[in-house]
Amino acid sequence: MINLRIDDVPAQAEPGQTILDAARAAGVRIPTLCHLEALCPVGACRLCLVEIRNWNGKLVPACATPAQEGLDVVANSDRLTSLRRTILELLFAERNHICAFCVSNGHCELQDLATELGMDHVTFPYRFPALAVDASHSKFGIDHNRCVLCGRCVRACAEVEGAFTWGFAGRGVHTLVEADLGDPWGRSVTCTGCGKCVQACPTGALFEKGKITAEQEKRPALLAEITERRPRA
Repeated sequence: MINLRIDDVPAQAEPGQTILDAARAAGVRIPTLCHLEALCPVGACRLCLVEIRNWNGKLVPACATPAQEGLDVVANSDRLTSLRRTILELLFAERNHICAFCVSNGHCELQDLATELGMDHVTFPYRFPALAVDASHSKFGIDHNRCVLCGRCVRACAEVEGAFTWGFAGRGVHTLVEADLGDPWGRSVTCTGCGKCVQACPTGALFEKGKITAEQEKRPALLAEITERRPRA
């Protein structure tokens, strides 16, 4: 076992596990958005940034940094809370996250994190991009206004379903999640209609058609359940 300390709490991890794995095992809360059990870590959202005291205070993503012997990790501090709140503000300002009109209002991970970190307003100017809603699929829809580009839908489709329908198109603030090289979702020839991408989505970007807000609650843990039940070679 690998021995380390997280917020002055002794923690252990197995070889190959990350700082986030060790923190969860030790009962230390580290907020995440792009991370999801059963999916490969990518360190995209940076909300899980932690500070390594014996690396001169270097900031690293806990979800993508392997646990190492003797690490002294700060997972929660005023500095980290401020950084995480700034990241959340930028996410809110980049798209059109108006909670009162969102299908995931009341059960959204982005909204929950804003409450947890005390982000009750945004200090950056909103971009208000004119983004589309694709409702061409018979069962689901995608609202690019709510997307935070966490990539959970892309990885769920590729790693769990194996369909590889979703991918990223564009650069920077113009990046979008698109199906089959930009075709409308309803015309996709690779989508199986399984809904794993919808369950993986942490916001209201992907939603089920015909359900009211109170019924849109998702089960992201479903992906881990599916992979655990699969036979191993």
